[in-house]
Amino acid sequence: MIIKSINGKTPVIPDDCFLAENATVVGDVVMGKECSVWFNAVIRGDVHYIRMGDRVNVQDGAVIHATYLTSPTTIGHNVSIGHNAIVHGCTIHDNVLVGMGSIVMDDCVIESNSIIAAGAVVTKNTRVESGSIYAGIPAKKVKDISEELIHGEIDRIAKNYVKYSGWFRE
Repeated sequence: MIIKSINGKTPVIPDDCFLAENATVVGDVVMGKECSVWFNAVIRGDVHYIRMGDRVNVQDGAVIHATYLTSPTTIGHNVSIGHNAIVHGCTIHDNVLVGMGSIVMDDCVIESNSIIAAGAVVTKNTRVESGSIYAGIPAKKVKDISEELIHGEIDRIAKNYVKYSGWFRE
């Protein structure tokens, strides 16, 4: 893994987090408890800060970045960032699933209990309302999320990634 200080800022990573051998975390990054950063994922806090809550999983090939001096990235608790997703200069609240290959652009706000579908592109300044599923290019609301999806998908995936990371510490 690459953990690198940039401009006097060093990533803060709790001991109970998992970083794959080829994950990269640089600069002004602060992670919460039980986070995981998977193979080939990059969290780059070189141009602005990145803050992550507890139980955030950044899956294989995902990129988290920000925009110089204008758009930091803030991620809440219990968030899954799917394989090859890009999360850039935005705010993601708690209990969110960002699907595989999706893109969340600068100054977006993804409210709690939401799903960004795989392959969706959430364009600059979009606000995703709590309890909704957004899909497409550009991403638009396709439906309200059910309690079943909140607990069956969002919670399940976040908890599973805590479990999976334990396998790599054994």
